[in-house]
Order: sequence, then C-alpha cells, then structure tokens
Amino acid sequence: MEPLWIFLGVLIVVPLAIIFYAISIYNGLVSLRNGYENAFSQIDVQLTRRYDLIPNLVETAKGYMKHEKDTLEAVIEADRDSKNGMRKRQGEGSVPTGSHKVVVE
Repeated sequence: MEPLWIFLGVLIVVPLAIIFYAISIYNGLVSLRNGYENAFSQIDVQLTRRYDLIPNLVETAKGYMKHEKDTLEAVIEADRDSKNGMRKRQGEGSVPTGSHKVVVE
C-alpha cells in the first residue's frame, strides 16, 4: 500500500508545485510591468514639470535682459555726459589741452 500513497502524493504535490511556480512567475512579471509603467509615468511627470517651468524661465530672462539694457543705457549716457562736460571745460580753457607727461627720475 505504501507505493500507492507515494504515487498519489507525487500526483498531487507535483501539479501543485507547478501551479505555485507558475503563479510566482506571473506575479514577478506583473511586478516588473508595474515598475516599468511607474518609471515611464515618473519620466512623463518630470517632462511635464519642465515644460510648465519654461515660461517662467523665459520671463526671468526677459526681466534680466531689460535690467541689463537699462544699465547699459545708463552707462552710455553717463559716458556721453562726461565727454560733453570735458569738451565744455576744454572750450573754457579750465583744463589744459597740452600733453600730460610725468617724468620719473
């Protein structure tokens, strides 16, 4: 009778082992698929976030360009004013127009 019990045990245990193995493989594949979908959704989120930030970056660059333009115009105007003032002084004779030499011995 013992060989019959062994045969029945093998007949029940082997298919159950195969079923459990197939279930574990399926669960592993589902886990990998979920990880793949999660990774791509994270990439999509990051790309959307970057796309949403582009207008802010453009506005910041425009503001900085305006500041630089205003600063450059102020420097140019100050330079022009100083040159005009120097010309007026030279015309009045208060500033010598001769060569300026420094002799060091």
